[in-house]
Amino acid sequence: MTSKERAHLKGLAMNMEPIMQIGKSEVTPELVKAADEALEARELIKIHVLKNCFADLREIANTLAERTRSQVVQVIGRKIVLYRKSDTKPKDKRILA
Repeated sequence: MTSKERAHLKGLAMNMEPIMQIGKSEVTPELVKAADEALEARELIKIHVLKNCFADLREIANTLAERTRSQVVQVIGRKIVLYRKSDTKPKDKRILA
């Protein structure tokens, strides 16, 4: 991903609400499956990490990205933004060409 593409995705993510939360159980198989389905449907997702999760946010983001075959766009505060190009969406409906 180029820096221009990353900047574009960060701009889109600014106005998004988080669609998932990660708590003290951290990265579970159910969370990975839900994130995978959300990435396929939306391509870009924002995840909120709750205060009761004491793991490193970068580590959580990298683990989740690896398991969902996505890319970490940014980790800022307690928010993680992930992107994966959809295989099922038509080309004209995709976020990045």
